[in-house]
Amino acid sequence: MMTSDHIALQDSVRKLIEREIEPYVDEWEAAEIFPAHEVFKKLGSAGFLGVNKPVEFGGMGLDYSYEIAFCEAIGGISSGGVGMAIAVQTDMATPALTHFGSDELRERFLKPTVAGDRVVCLGVSEAGAGSDVASLKTTARKDGDDYVINGSKMWITNGTQADWMCLLANTSEGDVHRNKSLICLPLRENGKLRPGITMNKIKKVGMWSSDTAQVFFDEVRVPQRYRIGEEGMGFIYQMRQFQEERLSGATRRVTALTNVINDTIEYTRQRKAFGRSILDNQAVHFRLAELKTEVEMLRSLIYRAAQVHMSGGDMTELASMAKLKAGRLCREVTDSCLQYWGGMGFTWENKVSRAWRDLRLISIGGGADEIMLTIICKHMGILPRRAA
Repeated sequence: MMTSDHIALQDSVRKLIEREIEPYVDEWEAAEIFPAHEVFKKLGSAGFLGVNKPVEFGGMGLDYSYEIAFCEAIGGISSGGVGMAIAVQTDMATPALTHFGSDELRERFLKPTVAGDRVVCLGVSEAGAGSDVASLKTTARKDGDDYVINGSKMWITNGTQADWMCLLANTSEGDVHRNKSLICLPLRENGKLRPGITMNKIKKVGMWSSDTAQVFFDEVRVPQRYRIGEEGMGFIYQMRQFQEERLSGATRRVTALTNVINDTIEYTRQRKAFGRSILDNQAVHFRLAELKTEVEMLRSLIYRAAQVHMSGGDMTELASMAKLKAGRLCREVTDSCLQYWGGMGFTWENKVSRAWRDLRLISIGGGADEIMLTIICKHMGILPRRAA
């Protein structure tokens, strides 16, 4: 799937990462936040926040395979939190707006987001509704030409810095799969939170550089024309948006896991025990070969899913498989490699322990492993019947 043009794009992205991101990662990890507006503006000015977005709204207009190439490149950032935050901007909070939003919405929200002038977050999960999206409680009731929003959202990446949110809320009663809408919700005016919006920053095990918030809404108004697409179609739009999020997540982890393996090869080659390097032990180098093989198999699955998506097919099953496999490999690879680092692997200030903390999230966020298994079983036609 990768051509010389894809490789050239990746090289350009990596050069920007090496120049503008990597020198500051340790500082951002310690601060538990990175300057999203500053970093996104640099990425946006280079065109990287809109690789597969329409040209008329500031994007490059390239096909989805180039977005996969971009995701591979940002997966190499040594802080998983920064890569995840960038992916919210490109693959988690903007696909539905790109595909279903009006030209007015895309001009007002998508174009400045692609340019890096605005930071976006995705408002789906709640304290009592994570993987079970249908059970979310946040409401957007009609009042004249506005929606009035009440409720809260949890685990909001980029939340404390975001200018707007792609919000999923209940806009009517009835069937939980047909009563929701996606809404472009401005969070700030003149740099300050709008009246009725409050938030708390959440401290996490990993992904430190990425700010994460719980956001509360109390009678927050937004024009109904800020709704993405048709009313009541939000659940369906979000399920489609999830597929690009999940494949992005799996793709970024391919590069991250490859780097963990390569870093471990280098470390175990230098580390001596009983008169020879740790890497010289067959148990070690055979295990690393097995892990690299698994990662390359994941890459092939991702490319196949991307090709289905580009051809207009439904990649839900393959994207779910890729995310499931990525989550399992993130645990397996980081744990195995950390073991070979010995005591150094259990210290805080090294790449493998950071990867061990950061990469654990993919089995939880964006749909837990168990949800991926349920989706795969549904496509296989083997879901058990519900009890009467």
